[in-house]
Amino acid sequence: MTRAVWVKADDAVGDWDARRARITTALEAGADWVLVDEEDVERVRELGDISVAAFRTDGDVSLIDDAEDEAPTAQPDAYVIGKEGEGDGTIDLPNDFSGSADLSTLRRNTDHDHGAYVRILSKDHEAFAEAAAEEAEYTLVIGEDWTIIPLENLIARIGAETDLVAGVTSAAEAKTAFETLEIGADAVLLDSDDPDEIRRTVEVRDEAERETLDLEWGTLVEIEAIGSADRVCVDTGNLFEHDEGMLVGSMSRGLVFVHAETAESPYVASRPFRVNAGAVHAYVRTPDGGTKYLSELTSGDEVQVADTAGHTREAIVGRVKIEKRPMFRVALETESGDRIETLLQNAETIKVATRDGRKAVTSLSPGDELLLYYEDTARHFGEPVEESIIEK
Repeated sequence: MTRAVWVKADDAVGDWDARRARITTALEAGADWVLVDEEDVERVRELGDISVAAFRTDGDVSLIDDAEDEAPTAQPDAYVIGKEGEGDGTIDLPNDFSGSADLSTLRRNTDHDHGAYVRILSKDHEAFAEAAAEEAEYTLVIGEDWTIIPLENLIARIGAETDLVAGVTSAAEAKTAFETLEIGADAVLLDSDDPDEIRRTVEVRDEAERETLDLEWGTLVEIEAIGSADRVCVDTGNLFEHDEGMLVGSMSRGLVFVHAETAESPYVASRPFRVNAGAVHAYVRTPDGGTKYLSELTSGDEVQVADTAGHTREAIVGRVKIEKRPMFRVALETESGDRIETLLQNAETIKVATRDGRKAVTSLSPGDELLLYYEDTARHFGEPVEESIIEK
């Protein structure tokens, strides 16, 4: 599931300066959406590139769009119905939802993506949110008291016909919303002036989407210096932590952990944005769980970064350097008895994770145990497939 962070920045937040501060932080932090009043849409477009949802409080979108002289100069990516209406409690809910003005507006305006905004003030409002979800692309549910908001009920009852967006006021609440029922809300709507809270909520989103890998130890059975090959350095637009690197290998089922060049060396300065990853034919793991050939990587691509505990994140490729360099052939035996191999540059600056700690490939000897990711599956164009493929 792809998670999203919305940031609330309508007039309830305050004047334009207060709203702009939230929007600017949302842009800088990498939030997915901002929710504003319709008159602010053009201002948001001027600030930067982010999806914009706008509250609709004065009738049908179609009627406004037909009136050319009244049409706003900038259109939102989605309209949200419910402010100053039944959704936020300004107007009482009808006994029969078939007479709902908000639901009627959602049904009539089919030319635009629409969201429903519902404050859960009672069990009736919970039922109203379920009815709105049948009409809206996005269903924003705001809880006034988390002890009476059965978010788990809404997650269970609202299916794929809508994106459920849970209102939160902190990153901690966002984490809970993403984890509820192990399925979680599709998105959160953050209502906070704290820039750090906005940034932390985006980090929670990213963490919710990342996988944790079960890494294992492989025993080095053979290492030999071979001739030169075209070696690939992957330089990213992100800095690596000391225990991070990438998973690369000649065989897609077995990828060796290669450290980033974060360590100081008497030979060259550290390059904490770089992984000297191996030869052009080798695979590298990507954030979606697939693989790419190192030779395929270009600026702007995403690669997966892993640490020695198996935690992962994504990094953006800034450039790829391919140069002819002398290489080692490294052969490992996995815990299951399989044999995997890769080519790594014959240089002291290339380091791998071993049972005894970080070690240069030039210091390796048979019997050393290296960290790797192993999955007993074949791949076709980077995707796992169930077929027999021999790699040797």
